[in-house]
Amino acid sequence: MTDDIHRLTADVRLRPATLGDAASFAEALTRSRAHMRRWEPVRPEEFYTPEGQARRLSGLLADRDAGRAMPWVLADEEDRVVGAMTLASIERGPFRNARLGYWVDVGRAGRGLATAAVGRVCEVARDGLGLHRVEAGTVVDNTASQRVLAKCGFEQIGTAPRYLHIDGRWADHRLFQRILHDGPPQR
Repeated sequence: MTDDIHRLTADVRLRPATLGDAASFAEALTRSRAHMRRWEPVRPEEFYTPEGQARRLSGLLADRDAGRAMPWVLADEEDRVVGAMTLASIERGPFRNARLGYWVDVGRAGRGLATAAVGRVCEVARDGLGLHRVEAGTVVDNTASQRVLAKCGFEQIGTAPRYLHIDGRWADHRLFQRILHDGPPQR
């Protein structure tokens, strides 16, 4: 189930990320750079190149193969990257938890794609990965992302002062969680 392709809208699907997505990631991230700046760490210029994205994706795919992450892309009808979803820091045992990160291309923002994709990723986290809980954090003034999380059943569980270094400063974050089920941990 974790490797399935999921149709989100008539022209966008959620599918596993591949190393072959590097150039498309670089284009989408460059296109959305100014829009996402307020919510992202300051990145070196290399991050926005196909080579920089290939290195980043290689690390994510190694983490996927080790069971520590699950990276997906939102792909348009021509298979271009228009966003991404990642479950990272996947923990097994009694915690059964992962951290969720996501973004949507500036040209596709505000159309419900993040909500549809977060909902689907939570289903996969529960049914495919057997996780109990997914957590996410947003910069305190990222109300659009907070609305996505609320629509997808996340509840705010606190505020973390100076949580991450975002846009050149230590930024306060709102922390959220979604409990996926209350059954015992699966193998």
